[in-house]
Amino acid sequence: MHPWRAAHRTRISLPTITPRESSAAMKKTLFTLLLLSVATACAADWASWRGPEQTGVSRETGLPDKWSLKKGDPNLVFAVPHSGLSSPVVLNGKVYVVGRCGEKETQQEVIQAFDAKTGALAWEDKVNVWHTDIVDDRLGFTNVAGDPETGNVYAHTTSGELIGYTAEGKRLWTRSLTEEFGRVSGYGGRVVSPMVDEDKVIVGMPNASWGELSVGNTRLVALDKKTGQIIWWASGGYAVKNTYHSTPVVAVVGGQRLIFTGGGDGCIHAFKVRTGEKVWTHKFVDNGEAVNASPVVKGDKIWIGHGEENAGSTQGRVVCIDGAAVTNGKPKELWRYDGVKVKFASPVLHEGLLYVCDEAGKMYCFDADKGGAPLWEFAYGVSTKGSPIWADGKIYISEVDSTFHILKPTKTECMSLSSVKFRGKGGVKTELHGTPAISDGRVYFTTTNQLVCIGNKDSGPVKVELPPQVKEPDTKGPATFIQIVPADATLKPGDNVTFKAFAYDANGQRLGEVEAEWELSGIRPPVYPIGLAAPKTVPGAPPPALAGKLSETKGKATTLTAGKMPPAQFGQVVAKVGKLTGEARVRVVPVLPYVMDFEKVPVGRTPGAWVNTSGKFAVVKGPDGSFALRKRNDSPNPLVARANAYIGSPDLKDYTIQADVYSNKVRGNMADMGIGASRYTLLLVGNDQILRLNTWDALYGGRVKTEMPFKWQPETWYTMKVMATIVDGKGVIKGKVWPRSEKEPEKWTLELEDPLPIPDGSPLIYGFANGTIDAANPGPESYFDNIKITPNAKK
Repeated sequence: MHPWRAAHRTRISLPTITPRESSAAMKKTLFTLLLLSVATACAADWASWRGPEQTGVSRETGLPDKWSLKKGDPNLVFAVPHSGLSSPVVLNGKVYVVGRCGEKETQQEVIQAFDAKTGALAWEDKVNVWHTDIVDDRLGFTNVAGDPETGNVYAHTTSGELIGYTAEGKRLWTRSLTEEFGRVSGYGGRVVSPMVDEDKVIVGMPNASWGELSVGNTRLVALDKKTGQIIWWASGGYAVKNTYHSTPVVAVVGGQRLIFTGGGDGCIHAFKVRTGEKVWTHKFVDNGEAVNASPVVKGDKIWIGHGEENAGSTQGRVVCIDGAAVTNGKPKELWRYDGVKVKFASPVLHEGLLYVCDEAGKMYCFDADKGGAPLWEFAYGVSTKGSPIWADGKIYISEVDSTFHILKPTKTECMSLSSVKFRGKGGVKTELHGTPAISDGRVYFTTTNQLVCIGNKDSGPVKVELPPQVKEPDTKGPATFIQIVPADATLKPGDNVTFKAFAYDANGQRLGEVEAEWELSGIRPPVYPIGLAAPKTVPGAPPPALAGKLSETKGKATTLTAGKMPPAQFGQVVAKVGKLTGEARVRVVPVLPYVMDFEKVPVGRTPGAWVNTSGKFAVVKGPDGSFALRKRNDSPNPLVARANAYIGSPDLKDYTIQADVYSNKVRGNMADMGIGASRYTLLLVGNDQILRLNTWDALYGGRVKTEMPFKWQPETWYTMKVMATIVDGKGVIKGKVWPRSEKEPEKWTLELEDPLPIPDGSPLIYGFANGTIDAANPGPESYFDNIKITPNAKK
C-alpha cells in the first residue's frame, strides 16, 4: 500500500551545518578513538550490488576460472529469460533484478525475484512507465537493494517510484519521487540505485520540489525502511548539469558514520548518514559534469573517478581523498591521475590495489595509497558499463559488447582466463551492462536476454569472514543538531500527524528524544547552489505561517492537524531545544474539486502545494490583464526549459483536469503546452501543430497514444481538458481543446484506450519553451490560467 493511504506520509528536511574542521592533531585524536571490530563470519549474501564491504570484493573461494554456454557445461548452473541492464543482488536464497517486459503498448518495467539455486521465477511486479524521457532500451537500469535485517528489498523504478517489498513480493510502501519531490530522470537511463543502512533506505537524485529545495540540486533522501516515511534530505550545494547514477556508500571516516556519493554536479559529497548534515564536498570534474561511479572507502581514504573533460586536453580522472582532513568544508586530495575515462564503472579496492575500468574496455591497476602511473593496463574489451568484482584471485566483469570476462590480475600484470560471447536470435549481439554478484559459490550476472548463474551447482550455504570494520567512538558528545521525525509530511486539509524531536551530537550519533518547544512557520526561501546565480528577490511579504493546530507547544512530541483552509499550502513545524532548532517541511495538498485562477497568488510566486514549480513558473499579469502562471523561457537547460508542475497527491484517481493555455510565437517557435491526469498527458505541440494524448511520451511518442493535426494560433487563449478513468479493466482517457472564446464542444477531440491502465497519479501542467537560446534571446511566452480539477461523475 502507498504510505499516504496507510498512514500519514512524512518527510524531513535538515539544514546544512557548518562543516567540521580537521587538523593533524584532531585527526590523530580521532584515530586513537577508533575501534576495529573483530572479523565477522556471515552468510555469503550479496545484498548490495557492490557486495557486503561496498568495495566490489567477495571473500568466497572455489569460484570458476572458465565456463561455457554449452548445455551440460559443469560450471553453467542456469541461464533463464530476463531482459534488463541492472546488477543482481542475492539475499536469503533469492536473486533480485530489475528488467523490462512486453512490447509496444504492453511495454513495462519489472522487478523480479528468482530462486538462487534453480533460476525459477519466484515472483515479479510489473510497473508502468510514465513522466520520463528515458526510452525502452534503458529500462531496468537500477539495482535492487536488500536488507539483511528484515529480508525486505527496495527498488527505484525509471518513473521514480521507490518501492519496498517483502521477500515474498508484497508491497510494503510506495513513494512517487517524481510527483512528490520533482525527481528528474533525463533520457540516458542514469537513475540512482537505493542502498540500505541501519533503519534507512537512501537514494540519490537530481530534483526540484518546493521551499528551500525548489532549485535543482544533487540530493539524497533517507526513508524509514519499514514505513517509507522520510527521515532527512541532504543537498550537495552545487549546480546540477546532468543526471547521474552514483550509488551512495556508507563508512566510518574521521570518527563519523558518513554517506558518500558522486553527483550530477562534478562533485563527491559526504554527509552524516543519520541526519543528512553535510560534512564536505570535493569538486573534481572541471566542467561540472556528472560523476557516475560509486566511491570505495577504506579507513579515512576515498577513491572515485569520472569520465568527463578536464581543464587540459585529457578526459577522465581518478582521485584519492583523505576524508578526515577537512578544511573549510573541503577534504584533502592525496593524489590524482588524469586520462582514464571512468565514465560508468566503479573501482574495486583489494589489498592495496585499486582496479579501475574506462568506458572503452580497458582496466588499470593503481597503487591505492601512492597513486602515480598505473602498475599495468589491460584491454579486455571495447565498451564498459558494469563494474568489476574481485573474488578468489580473479576479476569478473561484463562487457557491453556481448561478452563476460574472467581475468587473473597480479601486481604486475593481468591475463584473460575466459571470455564468453552472447548472441540473441539470428546472431544479434546481446548487451551486458550490469555488475556480477557472488553468493554461495556462484556468480550471477544479467544480459539483455538472460539472468545467468555460473559456478558450483552443488554448493551449499557458504560462510565468509569479513575483515574488521572501522567503528565509531563509544563516547558521545553534547547535542549539536535537532532532527524532527517524521519531518516532511504531506497531508490533506484536516489530517493530522505526530512529530517527535531527536538530538544528535557533533559526530552524528543519536542521543535520543528531547523535549522541545513547538511552533508553526512559513516555508523557507529557495537555496541557490554554487554556480547558479540567484534571481532578484520577489517583493512582498513572506509566506504566512502554516495554517493548522498543534496539540502541544512543549514536549517530546506534538500532533499537527492541518487547517481546512487554505485548501493547499506549504509550511513548517519548528522544534526549539535551547539554542538549537529543528524543522520539518509540511505540504497540505488539495482535495477535489480544486480551482486555481491565480488572482490571490502574489506576483512572482507560485501556488501553495504545487511541486517542481518555483523557479520554472511564476504568477504574472497575463496577456488579457488577469493573473496567470507563466512558464519560464530564458534558459535552454532541459532541467529548466521543460517541466511538469505537479498539483496534487499521487493517489488521486478518476478525475478530470481543465486549463486555459496561451502561447505567442518567437523566431518561428511556439511553446509545447499540456495538462495531465493519472499520468496521461494531453499535449499541444507548438511547432508541429499537433494535438497528442498519451503516456510515456519518450516511447515513440507514447506507449499508448493518439494524435491529430491541430492548428492552434499564437496569441490566442485555448481551453484544454482531459479525463482519465478505468472501465472494465481498461484505461479510458479522453481529451479536448477549443478556443476559450467559444462554447465547449460536446464531443471529445481525442480518445484513448489503455490495456494496462494507470489507476492514479498527480494532476499536472506541462510547459516547454521551444527555441530558447538564452536570457537575451528567450523562447516563446506561454501562460496557464483557470485550472479546474474535478472528480469524474460516478458510473
